[in-house]
Amino acid sequence: MTAAVQTREGALILDSHKLSHHYDRVQAWESGERIAPVSVDMALTRACGAMCSFCYAMMQESQARSSIKTAHALNLLDDFATIGVRSVSLVSDGESTLSKAYVPFIQHAAKLGIDVGNATNAWEWEPEKIEQVLPHLTWVRFTVAAGRPESYAQIMYKGPEHTEVFDRAIRHIKYAVDLKKRKGLGVTLGIQMVLMPQFKDEIIPFAQLGVDLGVDYAVIKHCSDDEQHTLGIDYGKYEELYELLTQAESMSNEQTKVIVKWSKIRDGDKPPYKRFYGPAFLLQISGSGLVAPSGMFFNARHSKLHIGNYTEERFIDIWKSDRYWRAMDYLASPAFDAQTMMGTLPIQHYVSVALDRHAKGIERIRPATGPKPLHANFL
Repeated sequence: MTAAVQTREGALILDSHKLSHHYDRVQAWESGERIAPVSVDMALTRACGAMCSFCYAMMQESQARSSIKTAHALNLLDDFATIGVRSVSLVSDGESTLSKAYVPFIQHAAKLGIDVGNATNAWEWEPEKIEQVLPHLTWVRFTVAAGRPESYAQIMYKGPEHTEVFDRAIRHIKYAVDLKKRKGLGVTLGIQMVLMPQFKDEIIPFAQLGVDLGVDYAVIKHCSDDEQHTLGIDYGKYEELYELLTQAESMSNEQTKVIVKWSKIRDGDKPPYKRFYGPAFLLQISGSGLVAPSGMFFNARHSKLHIGNYTEERFIDIWKSDRYWRAMDYLASPAFDAQTMMGTLPIQHYVSVALDRHAKGIERIRPATGPKPLHANFL
């Protein structure tokens, strides 16, 4: 496992996995049991006001954009608690802060003992909402495409003249950083840049912005493309950016760690595994309510992997169904090839690498020893 980055609040692992802290699930999986996901990545809506150049969700337009009803969202959490899901990340394919279910969902999860993290552009994440949810969140990661207002607006919105979205996001991020300090909250706050090679001039300004904001970390990651190369990412060009990325990391200080997800950047567009074991441990759900093993399969062309919709039937029944496990078994079988039959490096990538190596006996996953890292329930 990649060494953790040591922050003021503990060890932070963003460029590897935490399966060793869920060894009970690894053992159950290896013995052939039908396991509950350790973590679920999802959204409460498909709606989003941003128009990010790097957005994978824009390639999944087959799904509805209506928000999830609060009752469905809370029932989902109850089912998660029943089967043993340990964390939920509100990321997936929509801006969950836009949903009416957003605040009650996070508060209910806290009551059930389920950890919740949230990725957001922070545009509609205003002080009243921040006050209601920040004490109950494990982490918040803000999507910040660039460190300069004009570049940010160009990459994430309608053009460089629309810097009001940058100003609004930064204002809300600063409010959260201040609230965390004032109330002594344990939540981790970070900003993330999804790096397309053509945006290399934004690497250093982004790192500087993270330091100036005083967030806990500023992370730079690769950009995922689909199997049809819709975004046209040239993964060979990332190597030309290594010097800039190393320079960005050197800007870390006591408060803010600048982190590069080197593993994914170096892996390019082909995973080292063919069997896709990760979804059984880290499931994804669309903001439309669609349950599919991974966000890589939300599009209608992957309909055979569309297992169900929790707004139409209870999630616990979907999870228990034969169609759920047929999908998981298919992805783990020789009939599926992750190198050619899905997009590049999904959120389950680190988990899938580790499980593949474990299954092949190359590097066995062992039970964790020593103190837990931050966000241990998020794989």
